[in-house]
Amino acid sequence: MSVQSGRDILIRIGDGGDPPVFTSAAGLRLKTISLNARTVDVTNADSAEGWRELLAGAGVKTCSVSGSGVFVDVAADAQIRQAFFDQAALAWQLVIPDFGTLTGPFQVAALDYAGRHDGEATWSMSLASAGPLVFAAL
Repeated sequence: MSVQSGRDILIRIGDGGDPPVFTSAAGLRLKTISLNARTVDVTNADSAEGWRELLAGAGVKTCSVSGSGVFVDVAADAQIRQAFFDQAALAWQLVIPDFGTLTGPFQVAALDYAGRHDGEATWSMSLASAGPLVFAAL
């Protein structure tokens, strides 16, 4: 596997169609995708030699996504803003080079805009998974 460019990681929002057509969230410079699985500890007095035991498949799985970059005000930006105000769980697609895609419902958990008087306008967002995700290997 060769080194991948960070620009190849994509965060794309669906248009609400069936099947959805995905558009990249424009202007993002920094993108982070975090997959998490909470464990369920079932250790008890009978656990072998006092070792912790975990209940397989019982934890809650989540995916959180964050991104920040320059504000370019395109159609996808308007869709992201509306999803935030509606608190709608829309279809999103996350593309990770040489790994695969994750597709499923996410809610916009945070949306920030900023800008210095002598610099560019920036924006950032955080997404929280809102249902099962489908993984497809690339």
